[in-house]
Amino acid sequence: MAAGAGVLGGAMNALAGGGTFATLPALIALGLPANIANATSNVALLPGAATSAWAYRDELGPVAGLSVRLLAAITFAFGLIGSLLLVRTPTETFDVLIPWLLLFAFVVMVFGKRAADWLHARVTIGRPALLVAQAFLGIYGGYFGGGVGLITTAVYGLLANIRPRELFAIRTLMLAVANFAAAFIFIGFAMVWWWACLPMLFGSILGGWLGAVIGKKLSPGAVRVWTLLVTGATTLVFFVRAYG
Repeated sequence: MAAGAGVLGGAMNALAGGGTFATLPALIALGLPANIANATSNVALLPGAATSAWAYRDELGPVAGLSVRLLAAITFAFGLIGSLLLVRTPTETFDVLIPWLLLFAFVVMVFGKRAADWLHARVTIGRPALLVAQAFLGIYGGYFGGGVGLITTAVYGLLANIRPRELFAIRTLMLAVANFAAAFIFIGFAMVWWWACLPMLFGSILGGWLGAVIGKKLSPGAVRVWTLLVTGATTLVFFVRAYG
């Protein structure tokens, strides 16, 4: 179960983000507390994200004139902060927060492109706003990570007017950097349950590679529909679990 969820999660991260929507429910179903499941999922998906980032390396380039190294450094630093916040969050509190974090990612996925089009018809946003947004993306990625790839796509569309297919490479790299930063904290605070993490980790490597291969051939519409279905279903399940 853990390995299969890892394959699916790794592929989803490579295609459009949202791999946590596959791995987190699987780990909780295996009996892990919510905050431990989130930390374990983060570490398990790291190699898959790195595999995808490597597959897309030829497509990397600056975002709105900002270098990849600068954006990665910001993501890493604030990813550490976000993961430390998770360490300090009691599992009961995280159980209540999860559905709302998932819903936030789902709403961004649904309305991100429309919001970007509306915003760019009215205003021009510069680099400072993108730097601040990248810091918040790092915190979110380190703390939870669910849908951070989707949110990154929406934010870059809003602030830099870049379309989703052009973001596969940079979005996947930022996801890997945020996971890498969080892994230091989660492993250091013994929040990773390795018996579940390892099979999911190997599955995510395979899924990350497959997702990157498929992503270069699949239409953006198909990727969007698939991701919306998985994201919406998972969000509904967690609301029922927390409040049903």
